[in-house]
Amino acid sequence: MIAPHVMVSFFITSVILALSPGPDNLFVLAQSAQNGRRAGYSVTLGLATGLMVHTVAVTFGLAAVVRSSALAFGILKYTGAIYLLSLAWQAFRSAAATGRQEMVPVLSSMALYRRGIVMNLANPKVSLFFIAFLPQFADPRQASMTAQFLQLGTLFILATLLVFSLIALFAGGVGERLCNSPFAQQLVNRIAALLFIAIACKLALS
Repeated sequence: MIAPHVMVSFFITSVILALSPGPDNLFVLAQSAQNGRRAGYSVTLGLATGLMVHTVAVTFGLAAVVRSSALAFGILKYTGAIYLLSLAWQAFRSAAATGRQEMVPVLSSMALYRRGIVMNLANPKVSLFFIAFLPQFADPRQASMTAQFLQLGTLFILATLLVFSLIALFAGGVGERLCNSPFAQQLVNRIAALLFIAIACKLALS
């Protein structure tokens, strides 16, 4: 069992890290502003599910394979970049919609949830980050390292859910207030496309 003060310290650190600009929270921001709060929440749940996979992978050593293989890292990295560019193209081509009914996301909640999973799993830097970050708060003298890593990963996911849900709430509210302006809708779509392109370039060049 990890000491309570260590858990509190880890959770606060995780919240701060979730607030710092990065591919995942920018992804939630873009989707929420473009399609509303519901889209942001669905994407957030997908990203959290992806984090669960990364946590398990790091815990049981699978991420070490990606870390030691340039080919595996490259495949994940460029797959993620291509996926983001496809989303940028979709956002760029989206027509403006007016009226609250038309603000309902075109994609279903499940489709947006899957989009969040793909976005997170396609970023190999998440596993590499976990490899570097989690051991700093684990103590070999306490419970098993596997149990500690799973516990820390769960806390990180909870912090991410908290922060990303607030981002979705804020950005979605702004998006809904712009729903009756075709110009604003087009502007939001263009900004979302630019965000996706920027994230893709950052991922590909990392």
